[in-house]
Amino acid sequence: MMRVGRDPWRSSSPTPCPGRKPYTTFRQMVNQHFLKNFQCWSIHNFWRWPSLMKYYNQADSVNWLEQYKERHKAGLKAQTVVASFSKRFFSEHVPCDGFTDIETLDCPSHFFEDELMSILNTGGRKGLTWKYYAKKILYFLRQQNILKKLKTYLEYSADEQSFLEGAVLVDQYCNPLSDISLKSIQAQIDDIAAKVCKFLKSKNSRHPTVDRKAGEVLIVSQVELQRQVLDAMNCILYEQLKYRGNEVDYYNCQNSYIHQVLIRRTGIPISLSVLYLTIAKQLGVQLEAVNFPSHFLLRWCQGKEGSTNIFDYTYIDAFGKGRQLTVKECEYLIGHHVTEEFYGVTTAKEVLQRMVGNLLNIGKRESTDQSYQLLRDSLDLYLAMYPDNVQHLMLQARLYFHLGIWPEKVLDILQHIQALDPSQQGAVGYLVQHTLEHIERRKDEAGPDVKLHSDEKHKDITFSIGLVMKHKRYGYNCVIYGWDPACMMGHEWIRNMNVHSLPHGPHQPFYNVLVEDGSCRYAAQENLELNPEPHEIPHPDIGRYFEEFADTYYVANPELEIRYPEDMELTRSAGQKTEESKE
Repeated sequence: MMRVGRDPWRSSSPTPCPGRKPYTTFRQMVNQHFLKNFQCWSIHNFWRWPSLMKYYNQADSVNWLEQYKERHKAGLKAQTVVASFSKRFFSEHVPCDGFTDIETLDCPSHFFEDELMSILNTGGRKGLTWKYYAKKILYFLRQQNILKKLKTYLEYSADEQSFLEGAVLVDQYCNPLSDISLKSIQAQIDDIAAKVCKFLKSKNSRHPTVDRKAGEVLIVSQVELQRQVLDAMNCILYEQLKYRGNEVDYYNCQNSYIHQVLIRRTGIPISLSVLYLTIAKQLGVQLEAVNFPSHFLLRWCQGKEGSTNIFDYTYIDAFGKGRQLTVKECEYLIGHHVTEEFYGVTTAKEVLQRMVGNLLNIGKRESTDQSYQLLRDSLDLYLAMYPDNVQHLMLQARLYFHLGIWPEKVLDILQHIQALDPSQQGAVGYLVQHTLEHIERRKDEAGPDVKLHSDEKHKDITFSIGLVMKHKRYGYNCVIYGWDPACMMGHEWIRNMNVHSLPHGPHQPFYNVLVEDGSCRYAAQENLELNPEPHEIPHPDIGRYFEEFADTYYVANPELEIRYPEDMELTRSAGQKTEESKE
């Protein structure tokens, strides 16, 4: 066991590496042993996996050879799991139930995650399928870890729950692949608070916050001194740093993520209020959160502390550049009268509920893969707080049913709903019946549908999977990942998309394409043409179908090639012609 730290016998001259001429003195033998166990294995460990350094403290005693073996073992396990996912889940849009075999790892989770990150950070245009599934597994593992932290947070008493910590947990859960930590967010807020103190010093050098030390708990009791703090905050936040309410793009989910609020310096009332309240508290001014309808506010007591009289408070609109409002002005803000209960203080858990509710509503507004993911994530958060909420449990069951994923989980949710509220029997029964039918169909699936270009019924197919195309009418770039000899969509879709107005109508080949804007579309052959300057298509699902971008075309992964066994030869030939035309 060797201690992480500096070699006490290390000289300024280069240290010999193990394997050179044997040492003769006892001291040289000790040095050799030290180097072999510390310098070689620890340095080799961090050269190979540099991101692991953050998990070690210089005061820790570490057996570096064992650590290296453990990391290597975890790496092999991660590679095995990732390699298995494409074959297991190619036909499933989102692999949910497939994560059960990695919930209990027989190796340190940070080693397993580090290997996933290594896969994701591999350069070049190869290994796309591995990267696709490594990202999904990492997303799941980090969310599970964050969910545990959230449940611990929810067990705190109301006085112990930090508004900022709650906001960071929501942010982390919805963005598990981003590098977000409470420590880094707090450091950025500390920097803003320091700017406020510096400004305050220029106005009142005797103000108690001027001599405040980092981390010190400060309470400013005089109302006039509190006012000076708030005025200084408004000047720094809104005039110097240009924070503002996002009125133009209000329903963007980025407005709800505290790390994005700090980067973009814009947000919605609740996220800006959490930031404002946190800074004020650090500078000794106690503000309270007010769950005001349609527009989240803060309140500042100017009467007796703990007063229940709503007129003893000034209300602060963080979305409106920190302006201070009376009770009547709050009503003008939303355009109607509200009862006194809406001016009361709210808890951190209720603030979280409102933040998650905002994200839920954003997820409901659209019908894209990204909005479905947001809807799933926000439902997970809401049900972590309120596990027996029938309305949101039903929404979760319907979402999974709609996406055609995790039918066994749908049945579990429906059983729970039935136990909570027997009046839901009609809706529950409908979903149970159709979910059971889905499970039976899945059991009866004979295997993948194989399509051959050489079949007579496919003689009109001009293009092949992996080709980078351009849409003639709309100009978007895309890559083909599937095709049909004729339009396979229903009459309603054909009517809504005005397919009959095309010269060849629905009776022509149609292609499944991944579009550069992140969407998946079904395009008629007459509307597609080969892209003369093919380039990579930045679509999140590209790795689900392809394992490499070969300069002018995509190489199908084994699962896609099974379904289109003759396509890749045609695709390579077309790609070579494109390269020759460039020359």
